[in-house]
Amino acid sequence: MNVIKRFIPLVLLPCTLFTLMGCAQKQQVTKNPDPWEDFNRKVFYFNSGFDRYFMKPIAVGYKAATPPPAEKGVSNFYANLSDFRTAFNNFIQLKFIEGFTDSGRFLVNSTVGIVGLVDVASKMGMDKHNEDFGQTLGRWGVPSGPYVMLPFLGPSTARDGPALIVDYYTAPQTYFVDVVALRNSLWALDFINRRAELLSLDVVLQDVAYDKYDLLRDAYLTRREYLVTDGRSQQEADDDLMMELEGLE
Repeated sequence: MNVIKRFIPLVLLPCTLFTLMGCAQKQQVTKNPDPWEDFNRKVFYFNSGFDRYFMKPIAVGYKAATPPPAEKGVSNFYANLSDFRTAFNNFIQLKFIEGFTDSGRFLVNSTVGIVGLVDVASKMGMDKHNEDFGQTLGRWGVPSGPYVMLPFLGPSTARDGPALIVDYYTAPQTYFVDVVALRNSLWALDFINRRAELLSLDVVLQDVAYDKYDLLRDAYLTRREYLVTDGRSQQEADDDLMMELEGLE
């Protein structure tokens, strides 16, 4: 029964997506992408303190205690799990070739690659992609909306924040239904591993004279736009989508 309840959000996803498509207007450049800046800065300072006194020390200890081959294996393991979510989003974005490639990556690395510890698929020429539900909504024309800083989770937007719920339900580690401790441990290790991967950036950011809040916001918004359009202009992305839709008729 619990399994069925966990799959209900996935059953409702197509309805949610096409409802949003019907309401969405063509995304326009927002003159002020950060109207909630006062609130966002407060959350930013809270997150910075949480990271400085909690997450960073744990990440430093994790990196010091974990041999590089083991750390690489952990990174590969979570990258493999993300291929499942990426394949799901590629399919509902009508990127069928990429969807089948990511599905193949997940199957190959989960078996031959020993549950993803070894990235065999890349060595076989199966390119890795990066898709999430926020990008899917953007692909179908849902505007990003205002920038928002989420407690603990960091930069996001009014579109990408709620989309994290769907990302959670399309992550394989969410479905360790009968092993709650294992499921929570997997999520915790994922956050710690990702923070450890970013330790090298700390030295660079320390020397930045530019407002770190502004730097983080601008970098996030630029990268999200790049990911949603696959590196193309918005007009090129819209034109390609229309061609794909016409091809389905």
